[in-house]
Amino acid sequence: VQLVESGGGLVQPGGSLRLSCAASGITLGSVAIGWFRQAPGKEREGVSCIRTSNGVTYYIDSVKGRFTISTERNGNTVFLQMNSLKPEDTAVYYCATAPYCLVPQVEEDFDSWGQGTQVTVSS
Repeated sequence: VQLVESGGGLVQPGGSLRLSCAASGITLGSVAIGWFRQAPGKEREGVSCIRTSNGVTYYIDSVKGRFTISTERNGNTVFLQMNSLKPEDTAVYYCATAPYCLVPQVEEDFDSWGQGTQVTVSS
């Protein structure tokens, strides 16, 4: 299994970014894909998760209404659309696989990980 994140960058507060997680060696319909983030000096936290086979999605409270997780139709890419970005969203964002989306979303439940993509929200 290989996961490759892309789409990070520098954006002003209130701006938007769309992250992509391209998966190979696995069929998205058979797993859940989670997005995590890790800010400097902080623990990695689960942000959102999707299991396409049943449409289940999960978001932490701090991103509800601003972030949307989705999958490419008939493809192997998961997206994280991030709107109304805030400086506290600054972090390295990772995607990872798990059998299911569980609450809370913790990294111990996830096995394969991507290398991460940096998101910086600053004026």
